Amino acid sequence: MVREFELPDVGEGVAEGEIVDWLVEEGDAVEEDQPVAEVETDKAVVDVPSPVDGSVQEIHAEAGEMVPVGTVIITFAEEGDEATSTEEPTETDATTEESAATGDVETTAEGTADEETPTASGRVFAAPSARRLARELGVDIGSIDGSGPGGRVSEHDVQAAADDATGTDEEESDSPEPAATRVEDSSGANAGSTDSAGGGAAQTSSTGQPSASGSASSGAMAGESADRERTLAAPATRKLAEDSGIDIDAVPTDEERDGEAFVTPAAVESYAEAQQAAQDADRKALAGARDEERIPYRGVRRTIGQQMAESKYTAPHVTHHDEVDVTALVEARTDLKELADEQEISLSYMPFVMKACVAALREFPMVNSMLDEEAEEIVQKKYYNIGVATATDAGLMVPVVEDADRKNMLQLASEMNELVEKARERTISRDEMQGGTFTITNVGAIGGEYATPIVNHPEVAILALGAIKEKPRVVDGEIVPRKVMTLSLSIDHRVIDGAIAAQFTNRVEEFLQNPQRLLLEA
Repeated sequence: MVREFELPDVGEGVAEGEIVDWLVEEGDAVEEDQPVAEVETDKAVVDVPSPVDGSVQEIHAEAGEMVPVGTVIITFAEEGDEATSTEEPTETDATTEESAATGDVETTAEGTADEETPTASGRVFAAPSARRLARELGVDIGSIDGSGPGGRVSEHDVQAAADDATGTDEEESDSPEPAATRVEDSSGANAGSTDSAGGGAAQTSSTGQPSASGSASSGAMAGESADRERTLAAPATRKLAEDSGIDIDAVPTDEERDGEAFVTPAAVESYAEAQQAAQDADRKALAGARDEERIPYRGVRRTIGQQMAESKYTAPHVTHHDEVDVTALVEARTDLKELADEQEISLSYMPFVMKACVAALREFPMVNSMLDEEAEEIVQKKYYNIGVATATDAGLMVPVVEDADRKNMLQLASEMNELVEKARERTISRDEMQGGTFTITNVGAIGGEYATPIVNHPEVAILALGAIKEKPRVVDGEIVPRKVMTLSLSIDHRVIDGAIAAQFTNRVEEFLQNPQRLLLEA
């Protein structure tokens, strides 16, 4: 039994994924639940497992390709498919078996062995490329008599069957209109004609036989514009040209019908591909001349961009800046660091800030809320899930430490360190980056002081921490050096007023100036 496997929806709202890498090749044996591909979707890279025991029959997507959810990406032959059939072998089967016995197995240009496709009447010996073309043209490959050795069905056989089917449809049509009709331009002159036969991947001459030039000739000419005044083409071909942004009168062709240039879909596709290739070459040449590199904008980077754009264009942002003397905090962290090291926990300043923010969020619940626009309600959260913005090779990710109010300093440090490491290694799950109520980002880790961070929508506030630097401060009438950190709080001004933002920031500062007060917080 052949099993087609579609790209699954690995998370809520995921519409597509990028095939990062294939872990198997066509013909490989696989076991159920064995990872066969790595797929990047939204903010995580996940393994796609095999649903069956068997072998890989065909891979339908290339590494690096963006694939919509629900698209068939791989086909499996389930274990036992190669068992001997109880049916009498057909002539094709007998020939195939004979070829196999002598080792005379035909391969495609890529070196991929031809495969058999089960049908109601037996099996069809066909190259993967021929089967793929049959699917694209909507042709039943089981109804095709192969012209190759042992009855092998080639791409030419598939195309011929598609052309024959189209011709039959023409003959059986009840339309009183002729197969080809002239299409007049705006001046009333004949601009071309339409042909209900359409045309397949191979070009045909007016006699219905394959053209000596074929589509390869058109492909070779495709980079040059024909610039005709009139062209014959099927409506579907004109639609294809329009969708591709191609002027059909510019598509080169050696085909003629009734003395007029005739363009097939293959000619349009070849011309469009050549035009795109030329544009790509121009861009690469320009990039090379200017020492540029083009990086695909997709996957995690595109997801981050979309999230940032949604937040910035949805929520009116205001950022409140301030400085806080954290000399006592630096001393407290130094005292506790030795204890944390004994438990093999790296203790940074972030857990202290998380504790301070939770204490301030309790006092200012509007900062720990979200706006439900559909219900026209502000939802104040009674739980405290703190997101920690993390820079990774793939972009900014935000692991979420849940129920931060219920964990002590070392528990916060341990859990945060684990989540940050998973984010940087790209092993973090989607669930571990959802459900946040407030986010903290540390620009000071790279030496920054002030920032205007974008709110992590649908949250309504985000706090950026600047670098701790030694600055002069007046203490008891004297100028002394003190450890100073900057704070930048961005808010969604639809929900939070500037006064609340300033009051919230002041309360966070009080806890950071006097870290011993955090011991009194539950």
